[in-house]
Amino acid sequence: MGVEVDWIAGVDEVGRGPLAGPVVTAAVILDPRRPIVGLADSKALSPARRVVLAAEIRRRALAWALGRAEVEEIDRLNILQATLLAMQRAVAALAAAPREVLVDGNRCPELPYPARAVVGGDRFVPQICAASILAKVVRDAEMVRMDDRYPGYGFAGHKGYPTPAHLAALERLGVSRIHRRSFAPVRRLVAPRESPGRRS
Repeated sequence: MGVEVDWIAGVDEVGRGPLAGPVVTAAVILDPRRPIVGLADSKALSPARRVVLAAEIRRRALAWALGRAEVEEIDRLNILQATLLAMQRAVAALAAAPREVLVDGNRCPELPYPARAVVGGDRFVPQICAASILAKVVRDAEMVRMDDRYPGYGFAGHKGYPTPAHLAALERLGVSRIHRRSFAPVRRLVAPRESPGRRS
């Protein structure tokens, strides 16, 4: 008798905190017949280990998909709503319909399937760990590419998070096209150019 498939999808996001770049989400339905050893919260793994595991997840999962929300959507909707939208996109892109969706955190997007929020799920729910790893690898790779396109900000190192080096680069270079203008450190730099007294 074979191992029964439970068709549970795990969903997680990467990129809520950065000042630049998209928020990226992933949805993963694991195959219990093809276990993946070493799944954990992506933040607890080395970059090299994440890349290896991401390749295994793509190869062994029953279904996986990515979703994202762009900087313009983050600024228009706010980061929470943009993240929920990106999660909806990831689940909608799955090649198989899940029986249930487990979402890392305390909020679930509206989905056409039963869904539960699991606080800290990226530490102990294998499907969410897998989603965390996929999303992290994809977003990190994109921010490395952005480092070539927008040199000087250090995106390859900090991936858009508000490190002292990033904040110093923002002050020095100004705001790039991939910075989130609704986030306070960026908004403070944009505001003087868009403020009072100027009429067209």
